Amino acid sequence: MTVVSNLWNLATRNLRQSGILVAFVAIVIFFAVLNPNFLAPGNLTNIVLQYSYILVLAIGMVIVIIAGHIDLSVGSVVALTGAVAAVVVIRMDMPWWAGVLAALVVGIIVGAWQGFWVAFVGIPAFIVTLAGMLLFRGLTYLVLGSISLSPFGGTYYQIANGFLNSMFGTVDLGSYAVGFAGLTFEVAIKFDVFTVAIFAIGVIGYAVWQIRRRRAKFAYQQAVESMPLFVLKIVAVAVVVMWFGFQLAASRGLPYVLIILAALIIAYTLLTQKTVFGRHVYAIGGNLNAAILSGVKVRKVNFWIFVNMGMLAAVAGVLFSARTNGAQPGAGNMFELDAIAACFIGGAAVTGGVGRVGGAIIGGLIMAVMSNGMQLMGVDQPTQQVVKGLVLLVAVAFDVWNKKRAARAA
Repeated sequence: MTVVSNLWNLATRNLRQSGILVAFVAIVIFFAVLNPNFLAPGNLTNIVLQYSYILVLAIGMVIVIIAGHIDLSVGSVVALTGAVAAVVVIRMDMPWWAGVLAALVVGIIVGAWQGFWVAFVGIPAFIVTLAGMLLFRGLTYLVLGSISLSPFGGTYYQIANGFLNSMFGTVDLGSYAVGFAGLTFEVAIKFDVFTVAIFAIGVIGYAVWQIRRRRAKFAYQQAVESMPLFVLKIVAVAVVVMWFGFQLAASRGLPYVLIILAALIIAYTLLTQKTVFGRHVYAIGGNLNAAILSGVKVRKVNFWIFVNMGMLAAVAGVLFSARTNGAQPGAGNMFELDAIAACFIGGAAVTGGVGRVGGAIIGGLIMAVMSNGMQLMGVDQPTQQVVKGLVLLVAVAFDVWNKKRAARAA
């Protein structure tokens, strides 16, 4: 009963985060039951490759939303930075890294442009980025001359389509027949050792981090979960992560984009949770007047928030153009809505001051899983948009209900 009680207390203490995890697991199970191929190694690899740029955008967007702003221009910035990279690499025949560098520089300039109008002129971010949506889309057409430009090929293409594998060899244990519910399945046990090793290192790192975090809470006399529940949590995460790692290892190995994404998640989790800048972002979104009175340099922080968003939009632009092996004037259309939806579904508050990078990633994964699952089921695009819209509406309604519940409890 103690473990059950602790589980219930853990779930209700942060209803946003626990609820979104339960929803994510339920959605995965739902599509896995409807289509067994959903959890196949090849399909899981495709999900990582196809939706990584949305997750990158969600990392930047959640910081913008926490500060009480919104950015409607990121889809157009994705298109513009991808177009610039294409001109540099394809039309000017320069090295792949020059295209990446050019895209990042353009993204930072775009972010500085929008940050100036928001932070120093005082125009609401909604208006500035709405103008940016039109402005940067128009610049994309001008840069490309209203035509598509392809292919990149070579190393640039491999950024979003390449894999790290075969560094430690491959284990092949052959195929075995497995019976279940009167059915017989052929199971092949073959995986890339390097990919499994990387995921194992990640699990060990997570366990060490959790142990250190628990000890720190003890030192400050903060409440912690019971030891059985603590161990259960680590084991559950380890099982899920290693299963996912084995699935990727059984397909094509470790995608480059997953390495990039993991590095960004770790870096921005530390930035938002462990730095002065991160605390100032939360302070601005939580209570602007209090932040000003506390000495927070609001203009400076807001400026760098949009510079950061422009840079991450450029990273997403590089990933998307590499994935599609070219640049198109209409690239990135509606990406901003997917990124915003990922943040709100992941627990970010509409009014600012609340949100986590991890929550935005889970929200983005929910969007990715729903899109991929519905595609496997043959659901048409209009119906997919309807479902996504309803999910976003429910997520925001849950946020409003949760705030009212907290207010009544107070």
